[in-house]
Amino acid sequence: MAHIAVPEGVPGIRSLVMFRPESGQHLYALAQTLLRGESPLSPAVRELIAAFVSSGNECGFCRDSHAAAARYLFKDKKEVVDFVLDEYHHAPISEKLKALLNIAGKVRKNGKEVSPEDVARARAEGADDREIHDTVLIAATFSMFNRYVDGLASFTPTDPKAYEEMGVRLGEKGYALPKPQ
Repeated sequence: MAHIAVPEGVPGIRSLVMFRPESGQHLYALAQTLLRGESPLSPAVRELIAAFVSSGNECGFCRDSHAAAARYLFKDKKEVVDFVLDEYHHAPISEKLKALLNIAGKVRKNGKEVSPEDVARARAEGADDREIHDTVLIAATFSMFNRYVDGLASFTPTDPKAYEEMGVRLGEKGYALPKPQ
């Protein structure tokens, strides 16, 4: 049960955006820009970063919805998502992505934990300034989104099928402002 009066049965951030559409429209636009806008990182990788950060923050709704979107976007390599969420150091991903996830994990805890060595490692693995920037911004934004969703105790579905459907919708349509009910 959410801490405030939001539309019943509407999961996660969607109910909160419906409660305050004047601020929610900007949150959705930010998510659309970060996860679907122009970037050297693919939408699948950006969704994976969002799921990774949300997992570390123990935000079940955000972890599961963005993991589902990442699985949808990774298509025949969707098992990568679960490897990363379980233990990214041993996941079948590039060393560059491991270095970026290391940075994202530090931003999730405290941005000041990101060291010059972390950035140098990412660069040595082929990451450019834009990839590092986008990783940090996604990690910071999703930490805020996680706290928003959990701080108001929004509805978190327990049925994995609900997340599969969300993954398809997010993978195909991105982040559109929900219609008022």
